[in-house]
Amino acid sequence: MTGSALVAGVGMVPFAKPGRSDDYDTMGARAVRAALTDAGLPYEKVQQAYAGYVYGDSTCGQRVVYEVGLSGIPVVNVNNNCASGSSALWLARQAVESGAVDCALAVGFEWMQPGPLASAWTDRTSPLANFTQVLDDVHGIEPDVPRAAQFFGAAGIEYAEAYDIRPETWAKIAVKARAHAANNPYAVFRDPVTEQQVLDAPRLYGPITRLQACPPTCGAAAAIIVSAEFARANGLRTDVAIAAQAMASDLPGTFDEGSMMKIVGTEVTSVAARLVYDEAGVDPYDVDVVELHDCFTVNEVLSYEALGLVGEGGAERLIVDGDNTYGGRVVVNPSGGLLSKGHPLGATGLAQCAELVWQLRGEAGARQVAGARLALQHNLGLGTAGVVTLYERRS
Repeated sequence: MTGSALVAGVGMVPFAKPGRSDDYDTMGARAVRAALTDAGLPYEKVQQAYAGYVYGDSTCGQRVVYEVGLSGIPVVNVNNNCASGSSALWLARQAVESGAVDCALAVGFEWMQPGPLASAWTDRTSPLANFTQVLDDVHGIEPDVPRAAQFFGAAGIEYAEAYDIRPETWAKIAVKARAHAANNPYAVFRDPVTEQQVLDAPRLYGPITRLQACPPTCGAAAAIIVSAEFARANGLRTDVAIAAQAMASDLPGTFDEGSMMKIVGTEVTSVAARLVYDEAGVDPYDVDVVELHDCFTVNEVLSYEALGLVGEGGAERLIVDGDNTYGGRVVVNPSGGLLSKGHPLGATGLAQCAELVWQLRGEAGARQVAGARLALQHNLGLGTAGVVTLYERRS
């Protein structure tokens, strides 16, 4: 690698419920223009583009990019389930760090249907067939319950059996998410909820109630990734760098050990996180702010440990002591996370990127984490792709 990649600009559009947003091409183009404006860079300077989305025909990325300009650059479409946006970011960062280009665009977008996630192709083998087999072997399958809720709910059952976590602790995650989202104009769900409301909501599976599951939403976000030399030559800001980044996929234990926690990506997350900390020479306890993949409250709890933010079995103490919010040791999901911001699959990873860049710049307004210098991003797509990114503020 020839050097660090810098995040010169970020942009996103407010997320919206299905049926209440612009079409994907309009949202995506708006996010790209916002990132270019934030960077102070004309589109003609972009040399490659990577577009992340899940539900859409091939070359949707070109459709979005063409709304901004027709410059003939390569446009690569990326589908890595819920980690599609951060996978596009991973490719853009690699292109810049390798010296292949000096300026790359990563954009993620999603125009979603109401209701739980579903496969678009039912006439062929599911890419999650091995995962479903483990679920069936361990718990059986309930055909009327959304499959994602069964995966993560079963993981929550496993965790609770191991560490005796209380139902109220899961609920505290959802309460925190709404409290943080109250200060985020991009979030869909900003009204507060109580622990009792969370616990009394309709139960989906295991410990998960409806208010502990992220909603499907529509949205888009983008980032401009540049080399330090390009930034200096074009008068761009150089204050936020990608210190380290890693992507991981499943190992044999995911399918051999009957662990639902591994099925939902704890090992993948742990592997990627260790690579990031080792590359950056950083201790996870040094991180100031985190945007992690809280598709369900269960996954936030699991991710605390997988990311090394607490030791084994230490998640409940972090939550109960309030060390995962303002005034505590580390602020987790200041944006409100997927639980409150919403989860337009392809946009999520780049929305996390935007939030953390704003935090490191000191531009997050009422959400600002005071003195934030190290920011950690975690984005997970079952199947599995786990992307962990560490950003640092440079003076």
